[in-house]
Amino acid sequence: MHILVQAETFQLAQVFTISRGSRTQAEVLTVRIEKGGFMGWGECVPYARYGETLQSVTAQIEALGAVGRRELAEALPAGAARNAVDCALWDLEAKTAGRRVSDLIGLGAPGPEVTAYTLSLDTPEAMQAQAALNAFRPLLKIKLGTPDDMPRLEAVRRGAPQSRIIVDANEGWSAEVYLDLAPHLLRLGVELVEQPLPAAEDDALLGLERILPICADESCHDSSSLADMQGKYDFANIKLDKTGGLTEALALRDAARASGFGIMVGCMVGSSLAMAPATLVAQGAAFTDLDGPLLLAEDRDQPLKFDAAGVHPPVAALWG
Repeated sequence: MHILVQAETFQLAQVFTISRGSRTQAEVLTVRIEKGGFMGWGECVPYARYGETLQSVTAQIEALGAVGRRELAEALPAGAARNAVDCALWDLEAKTAGRRVSDLIGLGAPGPEVTAYTLSLDTPEAMQAQAALNAFRPLLKIKLGTPDDMPRLEAVRRGAPQSRIIVDANEGWSAEVYLDLAPHLLRLGVELVEQPLPAAEDDALLGLERILPICADESCHDSSSLADMQGKYDFANIKLDKTGGLTEALALRDAARASGFGIMVGCMVGSSLAMAPATLVAQGAAFTDLDGPLLLAEDRDQPLKFDAAGVHPPVAALWG
């Protein structure tokens, strides 16, 4: 088995801003694994919020010896490094067997899922203009998490009066701010709030009146997160770069459902290769947020298809 790690950069279509900062490009790691004349590949997005860098994740992967997918969880912790390797091993397994990953996991023929489209944090005027340009989309996700969020939300609703809306505070609010905003979120038709409080302070959500559903993002990594999420969250946002790949993402999805959580499947800002395995996890999810490729000015060859039906599963030439 031979593993190759390559850093790659994809330019964004426009500046992308959340409460923690802005970026103009997606910096990813592409992992290729060759064995027996076949090559499988996967992509991860190292995330500073979780102490990851391109260099640290590369070092983790390069220190990995020959390992099978079933032993990978013992060799690497949940996170970006394990994600890229796990997804590459799934792709390799599918190519070696001459079957699709969807068949290997017993999914059958997956279909498209409506995906959210994310509006970057900006001035109310700019966000209203973004919303108007994307008012044809059925589901918009709004980045918030500042002291001045209500004018932004009102502006987006004016720009896209018919779209469904979810919001992501990226840990930017306090419990007091959230309680003040919640009735207004409900009034404006918001269906879900992602991670309103910092993960280290989310005990404040215990016993909080559920005016609308709350989704764990930074507080949800893998199956071991579920016990601490009880009583605080209604939904789990499953991202492969947090779970450490498709294997654990599927396990987390099933365990979260069994524990009574709704399912959201999300992403970091990456290419179609990063989203491809997540489209399988997203089958039947209440909310899908796999819009990473829509935010890029460039993408992989054979990219994912997006249309009125949503994001489609990958063709074999891309992954799986």
